[in-house]
Amino acid sequence: MEAVARAAHAGQTDKAGRPYAEHLRAVAEGVRRRGGDDEQIAAAWLHDAVEDDALSEDWLREAPLSRRTKDIVLALTKRPGEPPEAYAARILATPGAPLVKEADLAHNADPARLAVLDGPTRTRLTEKYARMRALLGRADGDARTGRTGQSGGTVRSRRTDRTD
Repeated sequence: MEAVARAAHAGQTDKAGRPYAEHLRAVAEGVRRRGGDDEQIAAAWLHDAVEDDALSEDWLREAPLSRRTKDIVLALTKRPGEPPEAYAARILATPGAPLVKEADLAHNADPARLAVLDGPTRTRLTEKYARMRALLGRADGDARTGRTGQSGGTVRSRRTDRTD
């Protein structure tokens, strides 16, 4: 999936001007480090593809991927006008998606990555990521299960400047 994702996001950059594929690689590696399986790693490479119009939902539907990988990608695809609470609930309801989102948030909120942004953008994104972590119960939670405290925004046209 790496080659497909890199081709789909070719020419796309984040707000700091870095190739967007660097973010995808970091999320996939974050999933691997957190114990994610091959289906979750594939979803990590594709987690922004439909949302950014880099790949269509039709492409995803027909792609030679497991149903679980497709479900994770769709769960991580923000919908126009969707409240963050609904987005978080969909992620939590989709097996495998919370771990991929945790890796995504971890890279997005990386202080080194945020440091190159202007102050207002850095503040806005820091607050956005903290809110999503709270909605997902991740402040002290387990990214694999979605449990906490227990034992055991979006333009539909293809983006060229992403940090989130």
